[in-house]
Amino acid sequence: MGAVVMYGSVSVDGFIADEDDRTGPLFGWLTGGDVPLDDSGVLKVSQVSYDHTRPYWGGIVVTVAGHRVFDLTDGWGGKPPGGIDHPVVVTHRPETKVWDPKAPFHFVVGIKAAVAGAQELAGDRTVEVAAGDVGGQAAVAPVLLLRLCSPAGRPRE
Repeated sequence: MGAVVMYGSVSVDGFIADEDDRTGPLFGWLTGGDVPLDDSGVLKVSQVSYDHTRPYWGGIVVTVAGHRVFDLTDGWGGKPPGGIDHPVVVTHRPETKVWDPKAPFHFVVGIKAAVAGAQELAGDRTVEVAAGDVGGQAAVAPVLLLRLCSPAGRPRE
């Protein structure tokens, strides 16, 4: 079975959203460059960010995210970012929007069931758990492979 990891951009004050509940400048690096990070046409980063991020993203096949993130992104318009094959959405309410049957979303109640389902979908490849509330639930569960990385993305001893 593949690794279950959490990766995220965080702010020192703990707030990512701006006053309109949109991601603020913390995520500006994802759209402020000229090198496409995926096929969406939305994510464009600097070459340095691409060289650092793309190899990591290339190994992820399933992402576990919360329903709030899913709602804020409107389900990424039906196409998950970064080339993710299967987004697993942790929820405690039924999905009300009717999605295209080809959209690869899986709605699951509870973090343990979500990660178990994600691992089944991923096989021996990597499952990424989004940071934030769902990431906190995963850390407490515990269902993560904990690995600290330096700012350069290299594992620390």
